[in-house]
Amino acid sequence: MAGQAHHTLDLPTFEIPPKVLIVVAPYYADIAVDLVNGARTELAKVSAKVSLAEVPGALEVPTAIGIAFRQADYDGFIALGCVIRGETTHYETVCDNSNRALQLLGVEGACIGNGILTVESREQAAVRADPGRENKGGGAAAAALHLIALKQRFGSSKSDAGSGRVSGAA
Repeated sequence: MAGQAHHTLDLPTFEIPPKVLIVVAPYYADIAVDLVNGARTELAKVSAKVSLAEVPGALEVPTAIGIAFRQADYDGFIALGCVIRGETTHYETVCDNSNRALQLLGVEGACIGNGILTVESREQAAVRADPGRENKGGGAAAAALHLIALKQRFGSSKSDAGSGRVSGAA
């Protein structure tokens, strides 16, 4: 199936620009820069207010998002970083635990777009991070925006449901 196009949802629109925190682990700095640039470009399309926080590695990304989710006023979060397989099982530990922690935060109500790359090589990471190619940072931003729109839509009172407070989220 490689090379086949996939369906991409149109971005939702917002009456009030969402406030989004990008949390990035710049362990591979060049990859992180591309991921952040892709995310920022996508967020600019909806005039989102963006903040950036850096953490040492992918395992710290969910912790930082959890702290911000509980203590700050963000509508959504974007998790960015890169884990490249090495010679030990550390790769599986980092991939599994960072992903699981992000999923648990999502179930708690955090609107998170997960753009932590899990790849076999730096070359794979470069293609996936590049905003002009696979743009996984932009994809993570779009995912977060869709979740923010859903949360706003579902958070409305029953009498407001479908009132158009968030457009493009039908």
